[in-house]
Amino acid sequence: MDARVKPAHDDTEHAMNSLPTANAELTQFFRQWLETFAGFVREVDYASAKPLFHPEVLAFGTHNDVIPGIDQWIRTQWDNVWPKTSDFRFVPDQASVLASPDGKMAIVIAPWTSTGYHADGQKFPRPGRATLVFSKYADGWLCTHSHMSLNRGVPQTSHANRPVKAF
Repeated sequence: MDARVKPAHDDTEHAMNSLPTANAELTQFFRQWLETFAGFVREVDYASAKPLFHPEVLAFGTHNDVIPGIDQWIRTQWDNVWPKTSDFRFVPDQASVLASPDGKMAIVIAPWTSTGYHADGQKFPRPGRATLVFSKYADGWLCTHSHMSLNRGVPQTSHANRPVKAF
């Protein structure tokens, strides 16, 4: 995934006080990023997902408040969700991508869907939403903050037991 984009957003299309919406190329890049990450979640492939994030990423999730660092995030959040759910997908056509005028920071806001499992194995819909903050480094974009949360009324616990593909 390559996002050499100039400028990160198009000032000609936006009034001075509107949100700094990313241009089409950057929006497509991050929609592809969402698809890539969601595939790793579905495969329970921590090793492939880990390089998409800054090592010191700050995250919020269902099971913890502020989680400092990718390794703690994996232990406390990913381990409690990815193997216990299935079918994770973002809704890319509903994703919004904002970009800083200097092209060094972007924010992606997107709903997602997944399948949860009651203790008796019955499936239930498990939708939620995500806010992801990215910073651009010399070698590309890294997610520096993630906040993923379930929609209201969705059970917090899921009981699937899928194996982790790779750590």
